[in-house]
Amino acid sequence: MIEHRNLRSICHASIGTNNLNRAKAFYQPVLITLDIELVCDYEHAIAFGKGYPEFWVQKPFDQQTASPGNGVHFGFVATSIAQVDKFFTTAISLGAKDNGKPGPRPEYGEPYYGCFVIDLDGNKIEASYWNPEKN
Repeated sequence: MIEHRNLRSICHASIGTNNLNRAKAFYQPVLITLDIELVCDYEHAIAFGKGYPEFWVQKPFDQQTASPGNGVHFGFVATSIAQVDKFFTTAISLGAKDNGKPGPRPEYGEPYYGCFVIDLDGNKIEASYWNPEKN
């Protein structure tokens, strides 16, 4: 049993892709910048996490074309400003679109530092660091 599972509110999240190999080539180097590793690799899906499959990228179960949802994004925890910056530069170098460069956003709270990108399938992802020194 995964002991920390009882501390979670959400078991996992999934996004669709139309090209699993391309998605893996994108997400594996991007998420490792946050110490998030590939933990499952199947013909139809891959999953990333810190010892547990928390973030899935998969071909849609209904065999239809994957599409992103407007208003939906996935935020990943960074443990430093440097991780946020590396996440952003790695994602951009692999073809992601800039949707908000790394930096503070006081409208989200004084401790917030983050960035936003759009992945190769049009999904919105974020990395953010909550600086406890600014609380």
